[in-house]
Amino acid sequence: MTAQRIDGKLLAAGIKARVRQQADALRAAGIRPCLAVVLVGENPASAVYVAGKERDCAECGIESRLVRLPEDTTQSHLLGALAELAADPSVHGILVQLPLPAQIDPQQVIAAIPPEKDVDGFTPVNMGRLLLGQPCFVPCTPAGCLAMLQSTGLPIAGKRAVVVGRSNIVGKPMAALLLAQNATVTVCHSHTEGLAAICAGADILVAAVGRPGFITEEMIRPGAVVLDVGINRGPDGRLCGDLDAPAAQKAAFYTPVPGGVGLMTRAMLMQNTLKAAAAQKGGAEPL
Repeated sequence: MTAQRIDGKLLAAGIKARVRQQADALRAAGIRPCLAVVLVGENPASAVYVAGKERDCAECGIESRLVRLPEDTTQSHLLGALAELAADPSVHGILVQLPLPAQIDPQQVIAAIPPEKDVDGFTPVNMGRLLLGQPCFVPCTPAGCLAMLQSTGLPIAGKRAVVVGRSNIVGKPMAALLLAQNATVTVCHSHTEGLAAICAGADILVAAVGRPGFITEEMIRPGAVVLDVGINRGPDGRLCGDLDAPAAQKAAFYTPVPGGVGLMTRAMLMQNTLKAAAAQKGGAEPL
């Protein structure tokens, strides 16, 4: 069996092309989809991510509005800036770039974003709706992972899925999405005993650990689908995932790093922003 790469670049390009078409239609109707990104401080990695989102917006016909705040911004000042964006009808999506400086509580900041403008899908309302199976904005990385998994054409219902990592950004919402697809889901973490054996029994393995090469050959069942969410720097300085590169060959399908989940995450952000603009225009719940 030859492992097949799931081409995130190709899938993301298709999503962004559809977003562009729909954004053009909204603009023709007098609605200019707009994403506001709040960047606090001068974190170099955050600046790179934000620049990428600005490029994506330009490609997709979405207005990008960057709000820069200094490193010493207080929480009250940041909450005030969010309140202004929340009240601005020309802003359809709000994203606060993480991480935030130590003096700011990220949970309070995220909770201050109106659910209808929460295109990251991180607010308690959207996370709760996701768990209840209600319409919501799904966090972009898990949404991208699911789209990549569905692109293989393999069934999800009834399959054994293992998610390694329990973060609010990836692990927990990914587990909820897989449950909604009728997979049988196990969530593993740093306290899990017998991790390798659990992973080796998975038909679908999602690696969201943030450790280069953490998923090794003995942790992959032959013919499994492996979704590698990790974005790390290897000893040589190159980008790499949580999946040990040679181990990927045991899988039926796997996502590469780079060129995989990261590109899909950005595409799903554009899709969520478009949905926010359309839903706010019509006064409907986000789809």
